[in-house]
Amino acid sequence: MKNELDFFDKPENIRFLKILFYISLGLIVIVDFFITRKHIHFPWENIPGVYALFGLVACILIVILAKILGHQWLMRKEDYYD
Repeated sequence: MKNELDFFDKPENIRFLKILFYISLGLIVIVDFFITRKHIHFPWENIPGVYALFGLVACILIVILAKILGHQWLMRKEDYYD
């Protein structure tokens, strides 16, 4: 019986998908330099790639805050239920 997830189990396929993913992210940022914006609401919308940078910073902050929250408030000592 063949496993259907064999494609994702091979390290070379995972490496290929990561490279493809990073290339596509880079292309999206590069294409953003050539897009003209018609309805600009905020001054920072003129900066190419600003929303990609905003998304990266927001994601990093969410991970850091989740770790702090988990260690400070949610995590209990090992003998908490004893």
